[in-house]
Amino acid sequence: MKPPKFMYCDPDSVEEAVALKSRYGHDSLVLAGGQSLMPMLNMRLANPEVLIDINRITGLQQITRDGDVLEIGAGVRQSVLETDPAVAAAVPLLGLVVPYIGHIENRHRGTVGGSLAHADAAAELPCAAVTLDATVVVQGTAGRREVPAREFFEGFMTNSCAPDELVVAVRFPVTPAAAGSAFVEHARRQGDFALAAAAAVVTLDAQGHVASAAVGVAGISGTPVRATAVQDALVGGPTTAEAVAAAAAAVGDTVSAADDMHATGTYRRHLAVTVVKRAITAAVGNAAAVERNGS
Repeated sequence: MKPPKFMYCDPDSVEEAVALKSRYGHDSLVLAGGQSLMPMLNMRLANPEVLIDINRITGLQQITRDGDVLEIGAGVRQSVLETDPAVAAAVPLLGLVVPYIGHIENRHRGTVGGSLAHADAAAELPCAAVTLDATVVVQGTAGRREVPAREFFEGFMTNSCAPDELVVAVRFPVTPAAAGSAFVEHARRQGDFALAAAAAVVTLDAQGHVASAAVGVAGISGTPVRATAVQDALVGGPTTAEAVAAAAAAVGDTVSAADDMHATGTYRRHLAVTVVKRAITAAVGNAAAVERNGS
């Protein structure tokens, strides 16, 4: 199919894009990478009056580090996160997550801000943002505001942006050097949406027990989920296979996805426990390796 008719605008500044969003509100959509939007247009699942193309706004395509915060502009391509050494040094989880996003062709066009704004509950970057306590920066006619990632995703493909706002950046806290990060995903085929995915960031104490843990899960609910019950079960405890498995089992209570054409809720619950257990195990192993290497 072909997309419906719309007016095309290509502003060269955030202020101009905000003005267009303010003028047209819910009748406008933002085009960044287009990897989700263009199929929706072609299938007539979206019917905007105005399409606002933000690709000429070079200020949205920057990556900067300020102390313990890594800021990634909304227009940064996903593939950049795979290869940028500054990203790998500051937030290793991002480099582990991005290769699971579609295929390389998608990642060369898809943007960080676009993935967050799309708010797909099975998407990898929203899962990473929730796991890492990221902050999403949005801008509207009233100026900029910062929204914690866990509050930004409000429901199935729904974010907290007002009609006159757009995502301009996301800020990630720099991961402690002693932490181990890991990401595990299960999909029907490579490049498909995750049936369940888990991210984990773990630090160990001098005795080899879990000093801190952050665990996020995607594909099991209407939004990415922070698995706080799993974290609470891990912290202060050993890293034995039995302890990790017992902690991972707690994620089953957070699965709310109903049966659909891809999987049943029961199967997703099983997958959620499995991917969480594997992600934690890998993160613990990476944290131990960091400690052995003296980093």
